Amino acid sequence: MSSPSFPSINKITVLGSGVMGHGIAQVSAMAGYQVVLRDIEQSFLDKAMEKIRWSLNKMVEKQKLTQEKADEIFSRIKPVVDIKQALAGADLLIEAVPEDMNLKKKVYAEVDSNSDQKTLYASNTSTLPITEMAALTSRPTRFIGLHFFNPPQLMPLVEVIPGSKTDPAMVDMAMEFCRKVGKQPVLCKKDVAGFIVNRVFIPLVHEAAYCMDRDNASMTQIDSAVKFRLSFPMGIFELADYTGLDVIHKATVEMHSRDSKVIYPHPRIKQLFEEKNLGQKTGKGFYEYKGNKYERINLTEEQAATYDPTKLLAVAANNAAWLVTNGVCSREELEKALKLGMGLKKELFATVQEFGPQNVVKALRELAAKYGSFYEPDPYLVNWRG
Repeated sequence: MSSPSFPSINKITVLGSGVMGHGIAQVSAMAGYQVVLRDIEQSFLDKAMEKIRWSLNKMVEKQKLTQEKADEIFSRIKPVVDIKQALAGADLLIEAVPEDMNLKKKVYAEVDSNSDQKTLYASNTSTLPITEMAALTSRPTRFIGLHFFNPPQLMPLVEVIPGSKTDPAMVDMAMEFCRKVGKQPVLCKKDVAGFIVNRVFIPLVHEAAYCMDRDNASMTQIDSAVKFRLSFPMGIFELADYTGLDVIHKATVEMHSRDSKVIYPHPRIKQLFEEKNLGQKTGKGFYEYKGNKYERINLTEEQAATYDPTKLLAVAANNAAWLVTNGVCSREELEKALKLGMGLKKELFATVQEFGPQNVVKALRELAAKYGSFYEPDPYLVNWRG
């Protein structure tokens, strides 16, 4: 149902043509929407359109699309530099510019003075506060977070995050839009630091670095245990390198500045960021990589047997429990988000049950006694009923 103040979505404008922006433009065009892709330079747009063409051609090769269909999808995406032209007639604006609040302020000032009255606003931020961004605009009730995961063409999850003033009809529209573009939305009911997936993932990278120091364990021991004993798709250091240490560092700074209890930063992440060792994309992060092809680190069940990952599980479960306790999402929605967004092969709380909730709480209490209140166990774990 669309009320007069909420247009039905036909035309979408995506701001920013980087990896996320052009991916969102592509999935929107594939769902039948007319899309304008806007960036500040024609060369950026040319590169983005080339990547969209490449991605569609791959789907033709794999016989997921006919050439005719791929051409039709491609023709629905219009690259535009002029902001006024880009915003004309847009029903929904999806902003996907870099994660920098000062840049977003500039962008929203420009958007606000050029967009139609009917245009609804969405931000593809992964960590910045939706309420704060909405307040930069003239329409905080018509502003929402739509956090697509990278790459948008392949990842099925979108976190939908209302700000404190977002109209409930806007939430319904956003959930429906995600389904229409073939995604599975999970509603993050409160605008908390890290939303759902990053609230669990980002602190875990830091904890793994602490485990290396405190337990005198190697990266491959820890990663093997995370993969084979905690049912992650890959090791946590490997996942950090794959994601990019620049992304992890920026998310860390942002989350910690919003809520210092969320994360216990390890200096190694900042150091890697400053050295520009950003992981897979630069050839070196926690691990070293050779050549352009994505390499998997050699992790084994034998190595997994030499390290007990209870402390890592405890930190992941504690942050997950906080989300449930504070009404950010239900346990079912949390598990769905972790499965779709992080690739967990088994439910996190099923792994807690397997390791023994009392062992998880004991590990947290021991860590809290040594290292402070970040590790205090959440009531959900303390009162565990399975």
